[in-house]
Amino acid sequence: MRFTHLFAACLAGVVHLIAANAVAADNYPSRPVTVQVAFSPGGATDRQFRVLAGLASKHLGQSIIVENKPGAAGTLASSTLALSGRPDGYTLAQAPVGVFRVPHMQKVNWDPVRDFTHIIGMSGYVLGVAVRADSPFKTWEDVVRHARANPGAVSYASTGIGGTLHLAMTDIEKQTGVRFNHIPYKGAADSSRALLSGEVMLQADAVSGFAGLANAGKARILMVWEPTRYTGLPDVPTARELGLNIVYQSPFGLVGPKGMPAEVVSKIHEAFKKALEDPEHIQLLGQIHQTLWYRSPADYAAYAKSAFQEERKLMEQAGLISKD
Repeated sequence: MRFTHLFAACLAGVVHLIAANAVAADNYPSRPVTVQVAFSPGGATDRQFRVLAGLASKHLGQSIIVENKPGAAGTLASSTLALSGRPDGYTLAQAPVGVFRVPHMQKVNWDPVRDFTHIIGMSGYVLGVAVRADSPFKTWEDVVRHARANPGAVSYASTGIGGTLHLAMTDIEKQTGVRFNHIPYKGAADSSRALLSGEVMLQADAVSGFAGLANAGKARILMVWEPTRYTGLPDVPTARELGLNIVYQSPFGLVGPKGMPAEVVSKIHEAFKKALEDPEHIQLLGQIHQTLWYRSPADYAAYAKSAFQEERKLMEQAGLISKD
């Protein structure tokens, strides 16, 4: 009898919880929504999210607050959400590709596949390599030729060990048989300063990091790592055109804590999808050198599983797998 009463009480509790979630989903959103951005204020990503927040809020029916939460290689915002966020749809986070990489580099207490609700794939950074305008390296072939004759003499800046830029350059080393001198910096601004000051010979970065320098005649872009020529830089060859079998992209999306109601996910997804496709945002993508990378919730969740596996392979190749 006691077991029967206990079972009935538990069942009633579950029914009550389901009913409460249904009511919450029906009323969602009844207050402002916060989106935590993985990078610092003032940058291209911050600018993009503030435009998207304004556009998506019109469709969601509530204001969307952008909160910058940089740190932990771009994973602080999303990992905090995974560990302590409530799945009610009122706090969301940007999830850059680093969320699928960091767990292979160090021990973390969150899982990039199981601990998130994957809401929408958004856009991606165009990546590549630049030199100073007065560099003797006029083409990528010049870089490789000099590096082969002077192993380790060609230095390059990236925004950190284990980042996409570092992994891509490591891949290039393996394919060409040359050895570069990697010098990591805290961010694109520091990386650009290092290039301009002559601390490094190359800058591996998002195109948004050195496009301004190129437009000002201070830098020259040697290649991009897109599958085809980037429309924003039609005269710049891809790595594939230069004989390198690589494509490195850095897409990101919007996630929430695991267990979010499907109705809430659908509302957020639809609002941000319309924002992504808005002409104002499309125009901005060209200005900040990003490409549209829309993924539905199902497609984004599938991407998360495959990306987590692929990142492990890249980390193994670079010798950066955690031994813990």
